[in-house]
Amino acid sequence: MSVERVSWRNAESSFDRDDVAVEEPLELRLNGKAISVTLRTPGDDEALALGFLWGEGILTRRAELISVEQVAENAVNAQVAAAVLERGGWQRNFYATSSCGVCGKASLSMIRAPGGVVAAASPLRPEMLLPLPAKARAAQEIFARTGGLHAAAWVDPEGEIRCLREDVGRHNAVDKVVGRALLDGSLPLGGQLLFVSGRAGFELVQKAIAAGFAALLAVGAPSSLAVSLAQERGLGLAGFLRADGMNVYAHPERFGLRGGA
Repeated sequence: MSVERVSWRNAESSFDRDDVAVEEPLELRLNGKAISVTLRTPGDDEALALGFLWGEGILTRRAELISVEQVAENAVNAQVAAAVLERGGWQRNFYATSSCGVCGKASLSMIRAPGGVVAAASPLRPEMLLPLPAKARAAQEIFARTGGLHAAAWVDPEGEIRCLREDVGRHNAVDKVVGRALLDGSLPLGGQLLFVSGRAGFELVQKAIAAGFAALLAVGAPSSLAVSLAQERGLGLAGFLRADGMNVYAHPERFGLRGGA
């Protein structure tokens, strides 16, 4: 989206236009009932909705999804099997900003990640992962124009990007990737890894575990809660990924590395 701007540099001002990232609300409906509103960058809204439902543990199998469709410009409806509604957990109303992936939770117990311990997988090769930030940046077309979006990517064990999505919200970008994998029948993503362009917060670790990723790689730093949850559930967690290395905070064996004494 193009907007007017005044630029002030070296004590001089100039008038021009600038591209900014689009941020709009999206209402998620479950069998016609509104259950969530999130602020997101439009695009791949159906996948975003499904990734959200999977991450919240509302959907647990591809077979539970009957259909998903954009029913209005800023609304998506997921039609699910009756067993999903009977199982519950969807009745609470969610509101998520572009910066918060756990907003709207009514109690501490609701923020724990669905799923169990991450399944065992062959160790990843660290040297294959170092080019990821550059590869992801090259694929971020909207970021190149606006500088205002996060990216998340599903990456295979050889370090190749299988699916990358951008959004103003980090958790939305992850949901778009997970939702696309669900539509493709690829969940759970055992042995694969999740890359994010920013920091590794608790909510991203939570979503990575729910999707079955073996590891989460971030350009930025992890939080203490993210580290403790990754350690508890067997998720490899690395931050400060650069072309020359990375810091591993949980389960270094996932990366073929040895921990401390």
